[in-house]
Amino acid sequence: MMQAGIFTGYFPYGLKETAQKIRALDFNTVQLDLHFRDIDLSAGQITKEKARTVRDTFRDHNLPVCCVSGYTNIIHPDMAEREKRVGYLKEIIRNARDFGSPYVISETGTYNTESDWVHHPKNKTEEGFEECRKVISDLAQTAYDHGAVFLLETYVNNVVGSVEETVKMIAQVDHPGLGLLMDPTNYFETHNIDRMDQILNQVFDTLTDKIKIAHAKDVKRSGGDKSEKHADIGDEDALESHTFRGVGEIELPAPGLGSLNYDLYLQRLAEKHPNIPVIIEHLSEDDVPRAKKFLDGKFRANGL
Repeated sequence: MMQAGIFTGYFPYGLKETAQKIRALDFNTVQLDLHFRDIDLSAGQITKEKARTVRDTFRDHNLPVCCVSGYTNIIHPDMAEREKRVGYLKEIIRNARDFGSPYVISETGTYNTESDWVHHPKNKTEEGFEECRKVISDLAQTAYDHGAVFLLETYVNNVVGSVEETVKMIAQVDHPGLGLLMDPTNYFETHNIDRMDQILNQVFDTLTDKIKIAHAKDVKRSGGDKSEKHADIGDEDALESHTFRGVGEIELPAPGLGSLNYDLYLQRLAEKHPNIPVIIEHLSEDDVPRAKKFLDGKFRANGL
């Protein structure tokens, strides 16, 4: 059976209290965000002792860590900023096993300097793709050297956004240290959202063997609001990846609040990954029970 999980970052508390609150909601796995009020896991501050404390705290609450968040813009055009961001991501990767999982996730980045989620013309050029490929190859090797796997999370406005771009990147890097985080909502734009089932089937027909972890959010047309959208999740220090809700024509709300064909998504996911963790996102703490009920209902209805 599939497992419903949650990002720890939606619970802005100390380490133990976060684990207690998630366990009380009947989750049995988490995606680990390195963001707690009582333990510093910022760049240069990760130690094996701290990582194992985090891992063991979640294990003690029957919440094994299935993957670790490392989200950052890996191709930031300011080279000093890129070096800082990729350096911290590598620090997370080197310590991933001590945190409890080999899987570390990041988006593929944008050459836009204002936001990690906004398009830039260079993103869709051969030059931009090749530059990103080199960074991803390096991250995959770093992961492999430390018993970890770097997982790409695609997004339409980043360098790797479409199904075709994802296939191309994975084929060109072709490394055991590289895998895929499956979030089908990230492939949709205004030109293809009305072909949802076709795109979902294309994703799984071409990429299923690379999938390691899955996400659960939703997708819909944004209506009149074409701005970059962020939500207040009750934590002024929240990661941008947790407050982001879409930009332009497409909005990315919590699971059950959009138009994603969840039945088809989960059926195709289960074909090769019947026990995969499916991690709920794009919500605030008070909406977690509703979202979990929705996802659990889809699991049950589809016999998963």
